[in-house]
Amino acid sequence: MSTMPDHLRPITIEIPVTWTAEQALAVWETLDQMREKIWARYSGQLQDLLAEEHRCASVDDGNVGSWDIDF
Repeated sequence: MSTMPDHLRPITIEIPVTWTAEQALAVWETLDQMREKIWARYSGQLQDLLAEEHRCASVDDGNVGSWDIDF
């Protein structure tokens, strides 16, 4: 049993194998629209978070300064 709090546990999303190509496309388009709207609203904050994640990953890997991020 995990000691991780419920709100931090990953969520598994099952994709039905019974979807038609049209259903899959509709979901994909919806997710793409959501991604665009989220980016439009939070792009600055997301860029900061992504840069911080990259810095942390670089430190963990011992690759500080080996990558440049352009947004």
